[in-house]
Amino acid sequence: MLKTYGWSDDLQRNFAPHAAAGLIAGRVVLQQRGLYGLATLAGEARAEISGKLARDAVAGGYPAVGDWVAASPGGAGGLAIIHHVLPRRTAFTRKAPGSLGGVQVVAANVDVAFLTAPLSGEINPRLMERYLASAWQSGAAPVVLLTKADLRAELGEVVERIGALAAGAPVHAVSARTGQGLDDLAAYLTAGRTAVMVGSSGAGKSTLLNALIGSRRMATGAVREDDGRGRHTTSHRELILLPGGGLLIDTPGMRELGLWEAEEGLAAAFDDIEELAAKCRFRDCGHGAEPGCAVRAALEAGVLDDRRWQSYRKLQRELAHLEAREDPALKAARRRQWVVIHKAQRARGKLERQE
Repeated sequence: MLKTYGWSDDLQRNFAPHAAAGLIAGRVVLQQRGLYGLATLAGEARAEISGKLARDAVAGGYPAVGDWVAASPGGAGGLAIIHHVLPRRTAFTRKAPGSLGGVQVVAANVDVAFLTAPLSGEINPRLMERYLASAWQSGAAPVVLLTKADLRAELGEVVERIGALAAGAPVHAVSARTGQGLDDLAAYLTAGRTAVMVGSSGAGKSTLLNALIGSRRMATGAVREDDGRGRHTTSHRELILLPGGGLLIDTPGMRELGLWEAEEGLAAAFDDIEELAAKCRFRDCGHGAEPGCAVRAALEAGVLDDRRWQSYRKLQRELAHLEAREDPALKAARRRQWVVIHKAQRARGKLERQE
């Protein structure tokens, strides 16, 4: 059963010390109000975290859907106890909603991040840039899904426009109602691979998931006519095994997406601006009145859209503000973790290109 959910030889090696301690391996397939659903060798189990894990976990250290964990099995009718979270390959994160901040892990150990936006209304390019930066930072491969394609007569222009800011990420127009574009998603959802769907409420994530499953498993809701937003029909995160063997994590609609330690992701999402900045005469160019500024020249020539430039600067300021507030020791520990994640991502990409 564990191989069905993505268990690998690397995970087996990492889990060896926990197995020696009498713990069992499981993947978090459900997260809801402090309780977790695990897929284990013995089947599905309900679980909660141990007091020690609750006390000692650093920010973002609690289990998230997609995580692999070490747990002690529960008694008859009892809950399993999660003691450890295994190192993550990738993690889609955001700044936790609310004034207190902190980091929230939306989904862990995902290979593909489906970034959804509905074609039933105007797509906000600034919001899409946020999603792209978060996805590139996560270590997963971003894929933009323009949903509800049956509601838009002319698709070419909008697909081209979103593709221009997608920084190399594939863009697909899909419709759960007509089935348009769904066959294209099969390549991302092969057996053992995990994808996550993220996006605002009303993007049609649950409807799309139902179409991929082939049944009406996830509740869906109507979109409000006054603002085009959907009601929050998905209230929890869940990892679902698809008929073809792929794994897909459904998430509630996001009202906000604050970046979290996404410097590398931001650079990848705005690679056009990064390339221009590298051509400036001075390495520490502030892109203001300095002579030989390639960014200012591109803005004045209309090659670089000023709205995109202002979006980039805004996200830079947002990250700088977060960095100034964060504890240095915790930041250093997480940076070491992300170095490992991105090295592994680059190695996987190189191997896939060779194949």
